[in-house]
Amino acid sequence: MAVSRGFTFVLAVCCYAAAVALLASADASSDFLKCLAAAEELGLPSQLVVARGASPSLFTSVLASSVRNPRFLAPGTVRPVCVVTPTNASHVQAAVLCGRRHGRSVRPEVFALVDLASLRAVRVNRRAATAWVDSGATVGELSYAVAKADPGLAFAAGLCPTIGVGGHFSGGGIGMMMRKYGLSVDNVLDAVVIDANGRLLDKKAMGRDHFWAIRGGGGESFGIVLSWKVRLLPVPRTVTVFNIWKTTQGAVDAVTKWQTLAPALPDELTIRVVVQSKQALFQSVYLGTCDQLLPVMSSRFPELGMTRADCREMSWLQSTMYINSGGASSTPVEELLNRTTSLDAFTKNKSDYVKKAISKASWEKIFPWFDVTGAGLIILEPHGGRGGRVNTIADGDTPYPHRSGVLYNIQYIAFWPTTAPAAVPHWIKNVHGFMEPFVSSKPRAAYVNYRDLDIGENAVAAGGATSYESGRVWGEKYFGAANFRRLALTKGKVDAGDYFRNEQSIPPLVTTN
Repeated sequence: MAVSRGFTFVLAVCCYAAAVALLASADASSDFLKCLAAAEELGLPSQLVVARGASPSLFTSVLASSVRNPRFLAPGTVRPVCVVTPTNASHVQAAVLCGRRHGRSVRPEVFALVDLASLRAVRVNRRAATAWVDSGATVGELSYAVAKADPGLAFAAGLCPTIGVGGHFSGGGIGMMMRKYGLSVDNVLDAVVIDANGRLLDKKAMGRDHFWAIRGGGGESFGIVLSWKVRLLPVPRTVTVFNIWKTTQGAVDAVTKWQTLAPALPDELTIRVVVQSKQALFQSVYLGTCDQLLPVMSSRFPELGMTRADCREMSWLQSTMYINSGGASSTPVEELLNRTTSLDAFTKNKSDYVKKAISKASWEKIFPWFDVTGAGLIILEPHGGRGGRVNTIADGDTPYPHRSGVLYNIQYIAFWPTTAPAAVPHWIKNVHGFMEPFVSSKPRAAYVNYRDLDIGENAVAAGGATSYESGRVWGEKYFGAANFRRLALTKGKVDAGDYFRNEQSIPPLVTTN
């Protein structure tokens, strides 16, 4: 989830656009804007640059189009000096070069925003089972384009259709097919990135470490990724979904059983749980028919009480819409192309990973935190898999380290009306604190795509770059110690001057070895 105080590379939870910050010093910001205004010589048309002071109403409109959490539109929120809306790679290069010419900031509140929403093409190669997708495309647009090109192909990504693929892929990309096919980043084959010097690089040109870093290293530290080549994955023409609610004691019993069962089920079957208002919603996608699913559920998970009446058979594309809409089977799949989201509620996210099942007695104490007011919820996403990829890939093969031994991850979401003050409710901090004895420790792990400044922020070291030691505080929670050090060493090679920077960007670590 995107966070406050100028954190401008908006990351993955439901509903965000692809955007990245370019830093410019306060003294140089005027020169930076002049450079952008004259950047037609560099290939950037002036109409693609909207300055904060030039047209306040237009600026607010353009900025709001990339915001998916109204907390970042609230009074007092730091705003960029301008928004750049490129339509091709040369426009992004021009913005980077202007930033390089006119310095960078030790103040993260002074920045320009490059909004990649117009870079959203999806190019599917059915024969090769691959696709090139631009970072500004949404998950919904990618899913729709792939399924329309070939209903027997899909891509492993998250459920929320308005997620921008640039942020989603950059942090890992968990979803309902990851137990069989891995994370989104496990299926990235190539990428095109503009680095801190304005160079356009592909996988071969950027090198092994740079390519490794952009596939799960947080996205905002190693350049601006314009597009991704992904491996498409076979799916049956008919899949089966269900939504089953459990209440009171039945919910506690079912969640307790689910913890160790869900990671051990056939890789084709994913069941996630949403806990809210003292109830548990079990949502499933099975890559097969209802007739194939029923005996598995009756023998392995009788506590859920699934029957044929709970089954809904449909295409894979329809299943993504069904789960995201909470079971509205009549919603047309074209709704996946809708890029707009509601700005009626403020939100805040946190995350955890669970390696040891939580006892039934503990769940009985956890459920009351989710009272009938409905102001918060948790989502439990199963990992595991006997032959699947999410847990059989080594922790260091990508920057995403939460693989071996992980049963499931937890996403905490607090939401409150925009008519209320924008301060984060105490509820999410308190429930997160209550859960500490039950989740991973040393460090308490977190998912980088649910950004959380509460776990630490960067400090500036001598020389103006981000301090490696301050970055370790939060970075080892997202990436583990070994992966974080490799990320920092890579940052030191590709962006030693720390040009791409924010409160939780990877610090450059430069060694003499």
